[in-house]
Amino acid sequence: MRLSVLDQSPIPAGASGGTALANSIDLARLSERLGYHRYWVAEHHSSPALAGAAPEVLLAAIGAATSHIRIGSGGIMLPHYSPLKVAESFSLLAGLYPGRIDLGLGRAPGSDGRTAYALQRDRRQQSPNDFPNQLAELMGYLGDSLPADHPFADLAGTLPGRPEVPDLWLLGSSPDSAGWAAEVGLPYCVADFINGNGAPLADRYRAAFQPSAHLAAPYTMTALWTVCADSDAEAERLASSARMMMAHLLMGRSIPVPTPETALAWLADHSEVASTRAGRRVIAGSPATVKRGIEAAVAEYGADEAMLVNILHDHGARRRSYELVADAFGLTDTRAAA
Repeated sequence: MRLSVLDQSPIPAGASGGTALANSIDLARLSERLGYHRYWVAEHHSSPALAGAAPEVLLAAIGAATSHIRIGSGGIMLPHYSPLKVAESFSLLAGLYPGRIDLGLGRAPGSDGRTAYALQRDRRQQSPNDFPNQLAELMGYLGDSLPADHPFADLAGTLPGRPEVPDLWLLGSSPDSAGWAAEVGLPYCVADFINGNGAPLADRYRAAFQPSAHLAAPYTMTALWTVCADSDAEAERLASSARMMMAHLLMGRSIPVPTPETALAWLADHSEVASTRAGRRVIAGSPATVKRGIEAAVAEYGADEAMLVNILHDHGARRRSYELVADAFGLTDTRAAA
């Protein structure tokens, strides 16, 4: 099975954003060595919990620290940006790291409404809801396929990384994203860790898929919340940090990632949320438990690839989680192979 990693650059309580970013680079190196197929970083803003506010900057550092694993955005929140700026940034990355760059695109703000408004350049009114138009313009730049009468048609040839271009993906957890990915013929990543009932989206995408210059047949990936440890009990203990963090997020407050000890004590005092996971699937357990859970989710989605994401307080535990999953699925340790 093709397995990949999604990293949200979690900030442990008591640590800095710089530490979280250094951990992301370290985890990317490890993921490459363990044999994971791709490594994506997320975009979040104004968060004391997550440090990845600029995926394109972090990807430049990760590309320099690795040699062959595919790297990309999971994702760039396109409504915040000019399509030309995104095209230029990822063209540049593709030129630096040929054949390795993925440009995963999302529509969500990756923030609260006030922060999304602060990210706007023009604050006289709310930004328009024109994601399909933004996507078409971005694809036109990267594919040098804007109509001749388009006012910016000649700018496509100026992208700095040509002839290299990134592979485009659409990400999402809603029917809109599934429909857009199918209509324009892009690979589609369903965020199961956001919407644990997303399998119908994958079915909708495959049923409506239109072949394109990017992709001849539908390709589906599902992103799964996955915590692996030596035992089921230890994995559940580690997962408590994210449970507390998510509970606070649902209450409108973002906090750094707490220790399991802090989280378990807090959850014990807040029994009303202790068993609540906001409809999200959590695959947590020993290697055997997690392997069964991933295989079941992949079968449910009919997915071609699974991308694993988690938020843990201890970076060593995150490393261990990905090591255990790689071993359970028999991924090839590139260092051992060399």
